[in-house]
Amino acid sequence: MFLTREEEAMLAGEKGEGTRTAMELLVALGDIYEAKRLVPIASAHLSGVSYKTIGEGGIGFLESLAKDAKVCVPTTLNPAGMDRQKWREMGISPRFADRQQHIIECYGRLGVNTDCSCTPYLNTNIPKRGQTLAWAESSALSYANSVIGARTNREGGPGALAAAIVGRTPEYGLHLGENRLPSVVVEVDLEEVDYSLLGHAAGSVVGSRVPYFRGIRPTTDQMKTMAAAMAAAGSVALFHIEGVTPEADPAWTKGLERITLGRQELEAARNKLDTGKDPELIALGCPHLSVEEVRTLAARLKGRKRKGDAEVWFCTSRCTAAKCSRELEVLSKFGQVVCDTCMIVTPIEERFKTTATNSGKACSYLPTLCSQKVVYRTTDGLLEMIS
Repeated sequence: MFLTREEEAMLAGEKGEGTRTAMELLVALGDIYEAKRLVPIASAHLSGVSYKTIGEGGIGFLESLAKDAKVCVPTTLNPAGMDRQKWREMGISPRFADRQQHIIECYGRLGVNTDCSCTPYLNTNIPKRGQTLAWAESSALSYANSVIGARTNREGGPGALAAAIVGRTPEYGLHLGENRLPSVVVEVDLEEVDYSLLGHAAGSVVGSRVPYFRGIRPTTDQMKTMAAAMAAAGSVALFHIEGVTPEADPAWTKGLERITLGRQELEAARNKLDTGKDPELIALGCPHLSVEEVRTLAARLKGRKRKGDAEVWFCTSRCTAAKCSRELEVLSKFGQVVCDTCMIVTPIEERFKTTATNSGKACSYLPTLCSQKVVYRTTDGLLEMIS
């Protein structure tokens, strides 16, 4: 991979050991994927925040970088393993809380915005069409690629952090126009669409290919939901929707394989995801609830009475919560509004065995990352459980 004189200097350690480590990582990635050069990025979004997922090894890596390195582009963080203010109410242990806070402080010393959310594109890190990014978090990068039309690969946490420190990323994969073309057409044959189930069914079929959808007109929140489910069930980092997403061009679909998804396929997805009963935790907000979703939930719950004894979490970002104080008062009568975290990356397995959710993404990860049985319901179904 070609390096400029400035990049060679960074690789030689002339800008500190942290920057040298970051350059070594980017050069290794570039060599693996046969990139010809590094390209500047507009922003980064980092995964690898929860103490549950990175442990002491991850802390050591962050501490070493934070000694003398700083990010040089706007950089945001994925959800952590707890709400930084309500961790006691969540049943988090003091040791976990201490280590989690230390991780966030390390990111802060690196210059990272420590508002922890999987939906940075709604508040703190809003890309523009055509910008080059280095984003981790499968749902966020899929949204950035597909709905916004920015360009990022499916970065891992260390790669995204290295790119944030250097301000560049290897040019390969979805940074190249030819790799952003659709590779399979998905015809949706449904009158009413459950976007969590559609995302799961599509991701299971297309894997890592670039699907081009026909027959749907989702809202931005529904695309957020679908992107997350599809990235978890497969490894979809970019999708197109005819007449909706900015890079969808029917001219590129000629001759492609065609797949039809209808009621039968979505029922099969539902049966696969729904593995439990009698949930002890009911969680909404994976990905984090948007302002519009918070307002809709509050409007539907206002005036109703709480029922059932399952714990309820509404997961959102602290920025979103700050915009919805009246609505949060309503939601708080039915459960906890938790910020900075979500049901996947916090250690719920220490308190619960069965979790109910409306998220296809959460349904994919709860059994493996959290040892949970899963009750899958639509948002309507979850609200019926609690009111």
